[in-house]
Amino acid sequence: MIRAVIVDDEPNNVENLSQLLERHCPQVTVAGAAYDSVYGRSLILDKRPDLVFLDISMPGQTGFDLLSSLPAPDFDVIFVTAFHEYGIQAIKFSALDYLLKPIDVTELRHAVDKALARRADRHQKAQLENLLELLKHQQQKQEHRIALPGARETRLVHPGRIVRCEASNNYTTFYLQDGEKYLVSKPIFEYEEMLRDYGFLRCHQSHLVNRSFIRSWIKEDGGYLLLEDNTAVPVSRQKRDLIKSLL
Repeated sequence: MIRAVIVDDEPNNVENLSQLLERHCPQVTVAGAAYDSVYGRSLILDKRPDLVFLDISMPGQTGFDLLSSLPAPDFDVIFVTAFHEYGIQAIKFSALDYLLKPIDVTELRHAVDKALARRADRHQKAQLENLLELLKHQQQKQEHRIALPGARETRLVHPGRIVRCEASNNYTTFYLQDGEKYLVSKPIFEYEEMLRDYGFLRCHQSHLVNRSFIRSWIKEDGGYLLLEDNTAVPVSRQKRDLIKSLL
């Protein structure tokens, strides 16, 4: 069993989420609910929950403000939000979970199962800290780090150190500047969206490349990219004109 707290300024949302957890996630006990960030902070400090369902957009202080005000968050967080809201990109970048309103039961179960699986490790703390740093320094991209959740650890990596990403079914391998490789159990299209603003190009169905490491465009064999480490990366026919224009 894990103890949870819900922080959301809309009572109907709190009631709905409580009922969904009772029906579909019996391993979760709701220890309390708060309708604003100020009381939410007091409730979290008092109840010391394992898991917090946190709305982002609330009057006065946001859910991010609440997290920033806590001395050392030691719980899991599942954000409950609307897709267009401020901070979604930072949440994804930090490999944290979020649920879209209205809440889908399958997605709720999946997020809770992941929270249960994470109870034994404390990677969540580093991911929350990374989220707050991203929100604080949104314009300073050189300071940003992306969370790469692996089987044994979650690595926080500066996007500028990533040379390329290669897909294999629903897995993505990250090739770093120092020659290190890191496997993540997420499909490459999720990282295409996240890394677009950091100079990455999707040149092929299976390849995402950091423009900073492209040495040249080779015209032979239909055209491919040659990277600084002499890796040859294919370019799909559909992407050829786009990649040439971008380069």
